[in-house]
Parts: sequence; structure tokens; C-alpha cells
Amino acid sequence: MYTSHEDIGYDFEDDPKDKKTLKPHPNIDGGWAWMMVLSSFFVHILIMGSQMALGVLNVEWLEEFHQSRGLTAWVSSLSMGITLIVGPFIGLFINTCGCRRTAIIGGLVNSLGWVLSAYAANVHYLFITFGVTAGFGSGMAYLPAVVMVGRYFQKRRALAQGLSTTGTGFGTFLMTVLLKYLCEEYGWRNAMFIQGAVSLNLCVCGALMRPPSPGKDAKDAAGRDPQVLPAHSTESVKSSGQLGRADGTEGTPGHEETLGDFAAPACQEEAGHRRNRCAFRVLKTVSQLSMRVRKGFQDWYSGYFGAASLFTNRVFVAFIFWALFAYSSFVIPFIHLPEIVHLYNLSEQNDVFPLTSIIAIVHIFGKVVLGIVADLPCISVWNVFLMANFTLVLSIFLLPLMHTYAGLAVICALIGFSSGYFSLMPVVTEDLVGIEHLANAYGIIICANGISALLGPPFAGWIFDITQKYDFSFYICGLLYLVGILFLLIQPCVQIIEQSRKKSMGGAHV
Repeated sequence: MYTSHEDIGYDFEDDPKDKKTLKPHPNIDGGWAWMMVLSSFFVHILIMGSQMALGVLNVEWLEEFHQSRGLTAWVSSLSMGITLIVGPFIGLFINTCGCRRTAIIGGLVNSLGWVLSAYAANVHYLFITFGVTAGFGSGMAYLPAVVMVGRYFQKRRALAQGLSTTGTGFGTFLMTVLLKYLCEEYGWRNAMFIQGAVSLNLCVCGALMRPPSPGKDAKDAAGRDPQVLPAHSTESVKSSGQLGRADGTEGTPGHEETLGDFAAPACQEEAGHRRNRCAFRVLKTVSQLSMRVRKGFQDWYSGYFGAASLFTNRVFVAFIFWALFAYSSFVIPFIHLPEIVHLYNLSEQNDVFPLTSIIAIVHIFGKVVLGIVADLPCISVWNVFLMANFTLVLSIFLLPLMHTYAGLAVICALIGFSSGYFSLMPVVTEDLVGIEHLANAYGIIICANGISALLGPPFAGWIFDITQKYDFSFYICGLLYLVGILFLLIQPCVQIIEQSRKKSMGGAHV
């Protein structure tokens, strides 16, 4: 899906004629590749970090608009959900425009969404400006950041992706502090305006995403456009006339009339050639663009709905169902924790060190530790992935039972560490579908995560509006998470059944 222009480790030019030769790029796994990691790291800070810190703004919106918690939570959920849901569709932009242009446009759209949200008159206005506009811009900048790291790395791809995604944890900590400070000093409207200016740095990150191309091939010796015909310009005719006069040749009325008669058709001929060249270039550009869009759509459609569709893999379909239930349980604490702290009268302690910052910091260590453990030869990645999921769902069940800052801090630390399994998701997906289908499959997984993030926080808010407690919100979401984990258990069950069949068949042959 994402391999039309900038394939992994190879050079692709804009002209289809230049695609005949593919040369290994010297910057793979080194050189400019680490700039891709740095760019993706800051993209995660600016996008995912900002979204995880939206609980600060959620409290401000509740006080400003006096709407229900369920309705207000839709603003944050729309932004988070659309960022991930549009992932598979952003492939169309990547195939036609490339990662660099897509990320730059995404940065501009995201910044526009933040700025327009500063003038919101009601929650429904925020649905459009922040939820849809800023969310769509985030999706356009986020996916190219992940894809470009994969294109620049082959041997160290897991390490590179792990380092770049740690920006989510750093961003959550930094953006929580930044938004809280801006809201206290300037108010939430000015805070969003300033954050919109900060989001323009996504354009800088996008500018760093240059495709791995060592340079175009040398042009032919002639190097001329066959459509350009030699013709005298008006300036050359005028200069000739002036030169003749400078040499001392006295111009006669008949001579001037001859020059005038020659200049008029020459100007008309030159203007005609210019119009023809402009029309030819416009037609050529439109033709190339239409071919590129058509090919990009064909690649995108065949990758998802063609004969080799990923949906024929039953274990992968079960993995999608897990993604639908799982991500909301990770997002809900970020959205509703500031409100829970306010209800428990723990605001003073939380101001010293926010609970969401605890999740973010431990989340970074969780990604590193779980990645190291999963790489051990004697341990299965699936087992580490399952244990992390069980720990996270247990933490979700225990969180409503804690009413002190210390107890909530311990649970938040468990949530942050166990949620480090997100760095293992590409590895698990690759085990299910293979490396050749990883890009398409991971796009579907993040789309399912987006749907989960879209529906989870409003669902928890609606339950609070009915029960006036957050306890049932976390209990129900924990139960849904358990349902998702049951789908994960299909993979080891299938493996056990296949091994038993092989053993039985081997015994029958003996």
C-alpha cells in the first residue's frame, strides 16, 4: 500500500521511466536514517503526546460549556479516533504525494484545527474544528512518520521504531505540563492558539522526510525539449535593429518598415509557441497526476480487498477484534483521570506531579523493558504480549478502588508499564501475516484502535452521567478488554491444535 514511490531501501524517481533501475541506498540503517527517527520522535511528541494530555483541556471544556461528560469527551475521542481511523486512507495521499508532502500538509491542517478551536462557542463547534480537522491533520502527519522509519531501516527496524515511539511518553509528560501551565496563565483558548503555533513544527518534521534517492540519472547529451522550436525573440529583433544603427547604417523609412513587418509575425509566432508549450506542460502534469492517483488507488484497494485479502486470515481477524476493545481501556484513564482527581479532592497533590505524567514516564521504560524481554530466545513474543495485556486489564479493575494519591500513582505506574506492549504490536502483526503484508495489516490494526479510542471515553462519560460514579465505567471497560483478550487466546489455541494434529499424523504414519 505504501510502496509506490519510496520503496524500502530503494530509490524511486517521480518519472515512471526512472523506475527501471533500483539501487540500494547508502543511508539504510545509518546516516540520514537516524534523522528519520528524530523526525518521527518529535511527531509522536506533538501528536500522540498532545492527545494523551487532552484531559487537561477536557476539564476546562466541562467548566466552560456546562455539558455532560459523555458529550464533552467526544471532542477528545474524535481527535484520537480519527487520527488512527484515517490511517488506511492516508495511504492514498502517500502513494500520490509522497510522505514528505503528506506530512507537511498534515501539519498545516492540524495547526489550523487547534487555532480554530480557540474560537469555539460550544462543544459541537469543537467536534468539527478539533475532533475532525485537527484529528485528520494528525493522521496525515502520523502515518508518514511511521512509514518513513520503516523505509530507512531494515536490520534495525524494531530498534528504530521503538526509539521513535518513545516520543509518545515524553510528549505526554511535556504536553501535560505545558497545557496545564498555558491554561493557568493565559486561559484554555489562548493555550489552544499557542499549541496551534507549536504544531507547525510538524511541517519541519515532514520536511526532513526526504525519500531515499541518491540522485537522478544523467540526462541525454542533447538535453533539449523536442517540442521547443527555434525562433527569434522580439528582443533579438529589436537588438538587431539597434545594432545596425550603432554601426552607422542610417535607417531609412523603408528599412524601418521592413523591420516592423518582420517583428509582428515573429512576436505572434513566439507567443504561439509559448502557449503550446504551456498547454503541453499542463496536459503532461494532469496526465501524470491522474495516472499516479489511479495507480495509488489500485494498490490501496488490492492490498485490502483484493484476492490476497488479509481478512481471509482468521487469526488476524481475531486480532482486529482485540484491537477494537483494547485501546479504549488505555485511553480512558488519560481523559478522565484529571476529573477523578478533582472528585477525590487530590488536585493539590496532582498539581505537583500529575498522574498522567506517571503513566507517560513509566510507559517509556515499559516499551524498552518489554522489547528486551521479548527479544530473548527462550521467551515467546506472544507470551510477553499476553502477560502485558492481563496486567493492564487488572490495573483497570483496580483503579476505581484507589482513593488516595499514592494508590492511584501505583496503579498508573502499572498502566504505564503494561501498556508498553504497543511497541510489540508490529512484531505480533508480522508473526500473523508475514513481512510482505505488514504495512497493510498494521494500517487495519491502528484503524481498529482508532474506533476503540473514538467510542471508549464517551462511553465511560455516559456511564458516569447515569451512575454519578466512574467505578462502573472502568469495570465495564475492563470487561470489554477481557473479551478482547479472549480473542487473543485464539492464536495459542490454534497453534496447540495444529501441533496436536501434526503429532497425530506423525504417529499414524509410524
